[in-house]
Amino acid sequence: MAKWDDIYCSLVEQILTEGRRVSNRTGVDTIKLPFAHFTLNVGEEFPILSVKQLFLRQAVLEMLWIYQAQSNDVRWLQERDVHIWDKWEIDENGEWKDEKTGKVLKKFDPSMAHTIGTAYGYVVRKYRLIDRLIDSLKNDPEDRRRVVSLWQDAELDTAVLPSCVWSSEWDVTDGKLNVLVHQRSCDTGLGLPFNVTQYAVLMSMIAQVCGLKVGRLDWSIKDAHIYVDQVEQMKELLRRWKETEPLPAPKLWLNPEITDFYAFDSSRDIKDVRLEGYSHRGKLAMPLTQ
Repeated sequence: MAKWDDIYCSLVEQILTEGRRVSNRTGVDTIKLPFAHFTLNVGEEFPILSVKQLFLRQAVLEMLWIYQAQSNDVRWLQERDVHIWDKWEIDENGEWKDEKTGKVLKKFDPSMAHTIGTAYGYVVRKYRLIDRLIDSLKNDPEDRRRVVSLWQDAELDTAVLPSCVWSSEWDVTDGKLNVLVHQRSCDTGLGLPFNVTQYAVLMSMIAQVCGLKVGRLDWSIKDAHIYVDQVEQMKELLRRWKETEPLPAPKLWLNPEITDFYAFDSSRDIKDVRLEGYSHRGKLAMPLTQ
């Protein structure tokens, strides 16, 4: 079985057995651990779950929306049939509303309609985070100040949702690119599998265009939680993990001709990215909490 399956399922089991039930701003309680950490060697094994199906196309496009298109416009995703951020889209009146009650949760300038405000890709573009990262990796590989922070205090009040995966630190050792990712709040059931695969693809792309090998991905989480309406699905996931035969990890293929991060295809079909040999145990649908 892929190492990522073991790490992920062990974390899920720990949350369910040791976690504490708490309330939060969404109105749906969670079971949480205050902190979690794990390490993956992406250069040896690409992390994507096999105990449930993960849709690589949607995961990669959301990542490219943030770091390549550097957009906060939800329509960019919708045009590519990705609807991850629909629940957080500001409407034409500049209002972000509760999807169930219609209550206005936050008010924005109407010019921010169809966006998620000053978050994620907006921050990447404004502060030239990817350009500066690539320049440093290419021209100053020993640099110890490569911090890509999506948490910018000046932008928080005008963001629909402050970044959950908010920071990454990038290191080069022995020609290998290593990344440390920080996540302030982690929807372990839905978000974490997406996020880990996204950053594994991102670091692989950045390594390729910078002439580096892919190394390790370290992940730290503050508030690793499972929503209570996801518990039964998580129990099914654990059953699959314990009672079915292990499946091998797939290989990530990136178009080897791409030498510019901005040249990776970001159309609906992400033609420069694919998985080879991906086997999984099928879908496991879960509610997404706004």
